[in-house]
Amino acid sequence: MIDAHHHLWDLAAREHRWLAGGQPWASDEELARLRRSFVLADLAPLAAAAGITGTVVIQTVAEPWETPDLLALAAGRDPYPAQEKPGGPAEAGAAQPGPAGGLLAGVVGWTDLTAPAVADAAAGLRELPGGEFLRGIRHPLLAEPDPGWLARPAVLRGLAALAAAGLTFDIVARPDQLPAAVTAAQSVPELTMVLDHLGGPPAGSGQDREDGPWATAIRRLAAPNVSCKLSGAHSVPARAGDLRPYYQTVLAAFGPDRLMFGSDWPVSTLAAPYGQVCDLYRELTAQLSPAEQDAIFDRTARRVYRLPAGGASPA
Repeated sequence: MIDAHHHLWDLAAREHRWLAGGQPWASDEELARLRRSFVLADLAPLAAAAGITGTVVIQTVAEPWETPDLLALAAGRDPYPAQEKPGGPAEAGAAQPGPAGGLLAGVVGWTDLTAPAVADAAAGLRELPGGEFLRGIRHPLLAEPDPGWLARPAVLRGLAALAAAGLTFDIVARPDQLPAAVTAAQSVPELTMVLDHLGGPPAGSGQDREDGPWATAIRRLAAPNVSCKLSGAHSVPARAGDLRPYYQTVLAAFGPDRLMFGSDWPVSTLAAPYGQVCDLYRELTAQLSPAEQDAIFDRTARRVYRLPAGGASPA
């Protein structure tokens, strides 16, 4: 079972300014609950208890240091030596990867898609320790005020460079940004794209289930080069019934072979513990055949992110 979407951050080593507040998708009170370190040693026992055998860690910030850090973690290295931590050796025990480093099967990092040398940047990341784990790139679209950012000519050139480099692109977007995602998918059909969090439906609200702007955009976005993650759309409290109408929309649009599970940990802890999130999506997919469930919980992520068939070490 693959968890195709989670995050990691160590506040003892790196500052994450987004946690200070002002995010459109979470209240300041909710962000305060995330204002601590969530490291690989925290995730490993939760994943093991849920039957997770490999994961894909996803970028959190648009900073040049994060992707090298994540690649080092995937390679089983500690990117935060004790002497580099703000508190020095006294804080060194918080982020040792240890044997849990083998859990990370792939990394979706960040690079500036508007830069003139996206291909060179991707090549540079692959030359770093753990660079063989780089599977794709994501840009935090939620922080972009322009709903058409993804369809800008400079961005489309960057996306084409990702395709040429054999990398995927994860789309994390508000519903009003989905039309630009449709344009991007149609403009760069050779690029494999992954829509995160079901495209941000208003889960649990009862709105826009079948014929509103979100559902219409989902159906337009479901081109052959686009897959979708069952992730990050947890209602509070987390209930399968609240998510089922949105799940059924993406299932009809993408089919099981282009859907994949992701926990969105630790952001998902705002709604439910890790194991409960896994169980929520198992409940949603319970009526599918074993082969279809296997696609959602394993095969789709392995194919899209080119993960190894067994274990977490890259081929």
